Amino acid sequence: MMSWMKLDEDLGPDRGDDNFHTDDEENQAHRSCEQYEADTESDIVRAPSRNLSQNSIDVNTYAWPQSYWQSIDMYTSVTPPSLGFLGAASLNSLSTLDKRHSISDSDSSTTRLLISQTSSDKEVPPSPSQVAKFSIYSSCASKGSLPELPPPKERCCSFSQAVLNGTNVLCGIGLLTTPYAIKEGGWLSLILLALYGVICCYTGILLKRCLESCPGLRTYPDIGQAAFGSTGRFFLSIILYLELYGACVEFLTMMSDNLASVFPDTQMTLGGIHLDSHHIFGITATLVILPTVWLQNLSLLSYLSVGGVLASILVALCLLWVGVVNQVGFHHRGPALNLSDISVTIGIYGFGFAGHSVFPNIYTSMKEPSQFSAVLITSVTFCFFIYTGVAVFGFLMFGDSIHSQFTLNMPTHFVASKIAVWTTIVNPMTKYALTMTPVALSVEELFPEAWTGSHCVSIFVRTLLVSSTLGVAMSFPFFGSVMALIGSLVAMLVAVVFPCVCYLILLRGRLTKLQIATCILIIIVGVVCSIIGTYSAISRIADQM
Repeated sequence: MMSWMKLDEDLGPDRGDDNFHTDDEENQAHRSCEQYEADTESDIVRAPSRNLSQNSIDVNTYAWPQSYWQSIDMYTSVTPPSLGFLGAASLNSLSTLDKRHSISDSDSSTTRLLISQTSSDKEVPPSPSQVAKFSIYSSCASKGSLPELPPPKERCCSFSQAVLNGTNVLCGIGLLTTPYAIKEGGWLSLILLALYGVICCYTGILLKRCLESCPGLRTYPDIGQAAFGSTGRFFLSIILYLELYGACVEFLTMMSDNLASVFPDTQMTLGGIHLDSHHIFGITATLVILPTVWLQNLSLLSYLSVGGVLASILVALCLLWVGVVNQVGFHHRGPALNLSDISVTIGIYGFGFAGHSVFPNIYTSMKEPSQFSAVLITSVTFCFFIYTGVAVFGFLMFGDSIHSQFTLNMPTHFVASKIAVWTTIVNPMTKYALTMTPVALSVEELFPEAWTGSHCVSIFVRTLLVSSTLGVAMSFPFFGSVMALIGSLVAMLVAVVFPCVCYLILLRGRLTKLQIATCILIIIVGVVCSIIGTYSAISRIADQM
């Protein structure tokens, strides 16, 4: 617990009053935003600085993706907004702001100036940076962008709601693989689980500090743009979308594996092609999920997805029930450390704590943003204990025979086993559409403006993306190895490396030597683990092919 308490000490005290800043702090924050504003002015908006009396905005280009904030925002409230995707009025009532990030009176006056039809010569034109910020977050439509978005609504998440959101993001399908991680890395690998939990909590707080360093930053891609320009925004967005896409692949693999365990003898021949139970149920799961991706309103799925925390607890309790009440027992032992395969364990643990793509949205949705650090610590601590408990009990019950999903080891004739398996099957159905939607929206942004909001285009894009995840899942049906690859290649960069790099850049000149040294050490550890884990996961997949 002392390690958690030291997180904020290394970072410096949180600002309890977000409205209080010294002149020096404001000047420093302004300097840290110069890179972001300069890039925004050149790459996002080309607004005439000397002829703003015409009160028009010439938006020739925009920073891709514009839909990230709104689409990821579905994860940040237990009372999710309505979401219209496929109709003409696409993306209704998606995004929210907290009080500190909401449009101020001065910004509102700037907005009225920009959109008014006439103006007085005495009016003071807005600065290019104000024009840039308006172009990003206002409801005006830009060339090649999504249809017009409504003004963002303010959301006030309480502490408990934010904890639930954070836990729901972190505690997911990675839970099923933790006993397998002990098999691969040995009992001492649990130290890595704790260490990675501390690091991810620390880097999550760094993301908070990055958001506070420059007004207008609300998402992870925004942070990337502030630190590295439009190139950084683009590269970071690609990594984040790859993480979401990989999670969708794992959803299908998990569903097909567990359905095949319930109906193992299912097979058929279609057009001379023999399909076993894994292929049949993979296709079946895809056909069931596909209509949910077409939905114009994902509110119901947003409500149901919050039950992911309860589903994880239920599956963990079912495992314990089978071991204690059904007397499977806890008799197996294992090596203390397995260095030859511990790189796979690193990737699995990395996947389990990678929720950083949503952390900025959770922060901006909070009624009291100063409590975000406590929210993060609470969520990570809960996930650590449930991960550890499932890992220990699962491996003690099944030993070296443990599969990459412990539900596949549970005796099928027990009621608790059936509950666990069917919970594992049903839960991804509520999460797949929410996870794939940000990817689909980012692709739709790339289409010509004339196609924007087209019902047929939306269905085509989503169908193509879902079909591609089925193809990947059927080609690489190795749940644990693919998870290790995603954790090492993508999650390690998103959750460990990039937060530290962006923090060093955006707050340069204001950090202590200890903070700088800590970030550099974490970056080195993250890069090394990413390289080793990626190589090991790819090698494992190649051997399993």
